[in-house]
Amino acid sequence: MKVALAQINPVIGDFSGNAGKVVDCYRRAQERGAELVVFSELCLCGYPPLDLLARRDFLLRCEAELDELAARLGPVPALVGCATLNPGPVGRLACNSAVLMVAGRRRAQVAKTHLPSYDVFDEDRYFEPATGSQVLEVNGRRLAVTICEDIWPGPGRRPLYHRDPLEQLAGQQPELLVNLSASPFELGKSRQRLQLLADQARRLGVPAVLVNQVGGNDELLFDGRSLAVSGTGKLLARAGAFVEDLLLVDLDAEQQLLRPAPDDGPAELRAALAMGISDYARKCGFERAVLGLSGGIDSAVCAVLAADALGADNLQLLAMPSVYSSPQSAALAEQLARRLGARLEKISIQPVLDGFLEQLAAPLGRVRQTLVEENLQARIRGTLVMAFANHRDALALATGNKSELATGYCTLYGDMAGGLAPIGDVLKTQVYQLARHCNEGGQIIPPAIIERPPSAELRPGQLDSDSLPPYRQLDQVLRLYLDEGLGQAQIVEKLGDGGLVERVLSLVERTEFKRRQAAPVLRVTRKAFGQGRRIPMARVPGV
Repeated sequence: MKVALAQINPVIGDFSGNAGKVVDCYRRAQERGAELVVFSELCLCGYPPLDLLARRDFLLRCEAELDELAARLGPVPALVGCATLNPGPVGRLACNSAVLMVAGRRRAQVAKTHLPSYDVFDEDRYFEPATGSQVLEVNGRRLAVTICEDIWPGPGRRPLYHRDPLEQLAGQQPELLVNLSASPFELGKSRQRLQLLADQARRLGVPAVLVNQVGGNDELLFDGRSLAVSGTGKLLARAGAFVEDLLLVDLDAEQQLLRPAPDDGPAELRAALAMGISDYARKCGFERAVLGLSGGIDSAVCAVLAADALGADNLQLLAMPSVYSSPQSAALAEQLARRLGARLEKISIQPVLDGFLEQLAAPLGRVRQTLVEENLQARIRGTLVMAFANHRDALALATGNKSELATGYCTLYGDMAGGLAPIGDVLKTQVYQLARHCNEGGQIIPPAIIERPPSAELRPGQLDSDSLPPYRQLDQVLRLYLDEGLGQAQIVEKLGDGGLVERVLSLVERTEFKRRQAAPVLRVTRKAFGQGRRIPMARVPGV
């Protein structure tokens, strides 16, 4: 059987644009001899629609667009993901459905059974689950049609779901397992996804295909890399990573067709973040970006990523020195801008800072070289970035990393200001790895930016190490606490430094209010700050 894996990048709510992509892929697949065309989960309405799913008018639009799309398709069967109205008299308003379209009509649909409500997922809030699983007979083939989480066991060792759709489908002698997915990207997850599909194919003893969404929608990134495996779990096909793709797989021939993909690590991270910036900007109506370039490693990496995503011609860089900024920082910022080919504007913040300090002297007394002055510098810079963003109709990028955001080593309405924080889910040690990777094809980032001790340069002689533990130690604690979900005692048992662990966790816990007001980050790890981590701000410390 020849199956086309149609991997598209939908825009949420852009029914016309998404349908156009579906029709284009369908026609190309049909011309190449496909016997079945499979698309991704909710591809017609875009994933995730969130509270749009609570609106009946949105769901009625989904139903109408499905009918219209079906009328545009020909005799080759297609499976298309979209939200549909729950046909039952009770329950949630919507179903997450895979709709079978054949010869201009909707012939059948399968609703999703497992509705995840952990991490970034909130599907149980919106969808009514399927109550049973039935194979679909398509052109004489028996298809076990599933949607994303239906083939996943859920996180952790404890079973999350009471019913296993595959167990029910296995007794119906399926000939092919089909999975429509919108499986968010995180570092290393593509290997896990392949292992899962191979395990389920071996379990049923039939070939399996998984079509995954590609693109960025808000903080979620989708890497694509749609898959086909044999009934023994052998990898037959893998679509491209972070790009739209159409792959025709002959499941009977068992010949491998593998698109090139970046290796796990910095190359994969760079590709994911560049796609995330590009899609966030494009889908929100921006063509240009602006960011503050300090001469430090975080803003340097963000500048490279933004140039990757939007082109250096569409990037405005701002150098905003004060009396505490070193001449080296200014020189390094100029070098980087020149190597990127991006515009750099230099504006001293000192006159504005002096004006603030003069106005505050009477009510507050001496505030020079205090936290007040430090934060004023960051906030003046944030104001200038936003002014340029307004004037140029550009997306303002906040350049802080996950280590800073976790510990509160950042300034509200200052360096946190912006419409997107591209590296807000990237630990400082990973930022260094990313910077070195960016220089592998030639020195884009001046080596001195990577080698010099990190400093916010908000007071004389300031270094990050004055306020934070060494980043290697800090990031070890943050990985165990945030990504692994370990408690203080468990982390101390692993690392052995109780004082370090207590200090780091205290910083994390008391700065939740800052993260609640941060720009959205691009999620690349198991546990990012954002919609997948909900911690109360007003609570007892240490809980």
